[in-house]
Amino acid sequence: MTTDETERGPTRHYVVDETDLDDGDRMLVEIEGREIGVFKVDGDLYALANHCVHMGGPVCEGRLMGYFTADDDGDLRYERDGEILACPWHGWEFDVETGEHIAGSKYRLPTYDVIVEDGEVYVLA
Repeated sequence: MTTDETERGPTRHYVVDETDLDDGDRMLVEIEGREIGVFKVDGDLYALANHCVHMGGPVCEGRLMGYFTADDDGDLRYERDGEILACPWHGWEFDVETGEHIAGSKYRLPTYDVIVEDGEVYVLA
């Protein structure tokens, strides 16, 4: 990468028209030799590298789900439905918004900014 590229920052890459993505949808795109998953969750758009930090699995092809937590009385409650991504190879789970492993921030998937302009979705990479 040259100094000019560093100073310019990331490049916008067209992905899809926003109307073509419903909540819970995802699509995989290749940008500059990297496979990236773009997700629409509760109306928000997120982009993550499709390369699990555990063993390189296709994490963005995994299941979107939530998780159980216990309240003060010890009762279980299901939360964050559709916001947690589980790698299909070994089940490592990541927050779609931040890319962080849900068991701790030591492991994290690379994330990319997503912008919408005139109804078109772009990933900055």
